[in-house]
Amino acid sequence: MSKINYSLLLIASLLLCSCSKQSVISKDFNCEPTSFDNLENVDDLKNLFSLQLPKNWKINLYQDEAQSSIFTADTIKQLTETVLLDVTFVRNKINFDEAFMLQQEQEYLAKNLIRVKSKEITLLDKPALYMVYKGKKGAYPFQTCHTFIKVNDQNFIFAKTEIYGDSLVNERLCSAFSLIENLKIHQ
Repeated sequence: MSKINYSLLLIASLLLCSCSKQSVISKDFNCEPTSFDNLENVDDLKNLFSLQLPKNWKINLYQDEAQSSIFTADTIKQLTETVLLDVTFVRNKINFDEAFMLQQEQEYLAKNLIRVKSKEITLLDKPALYMVYKGKKGAYPFQTCHTFIKVNDQNFIFAKTEIYGDSLVNERLCSAFSLIENLKIHQ
């Protein structure tokens, strides 16, 4: 192999690897790259953050004094085939300490949900924590992934992904992660 061919092969390999950089959460769930067609940029009502979301998904916006939210889902699909995603910018401090973990555990045990996975990570170049809970909601098996991203000392983002049913659970979680990973914070 000539030096030129070897150099071109090396450059192509490096470009391929740099384009497919996965976040820790995507790696933890063995996600394949997910892409969506027809994306639109959606700003929350307070212009604190934005998400790129599929144009055909139903989007609801909410705000009050302490928070601003974007709630979305692909309502064309059945509940057991879609992803429900709620991303909220919260004006409040957050610390991923034992008290916080215990509070989360108690809150979800009261809802008959069991934590099956949790990990502190870096997401969007910020300290983050994700927690996955399983259980049953109504007649359906249910999983939810709660991702907390510490924006700064006074604010955090809470991204809640809900999955009903037991079909393609990991793929649906990965779809939500790919949307969360493209979140833009405007502060």
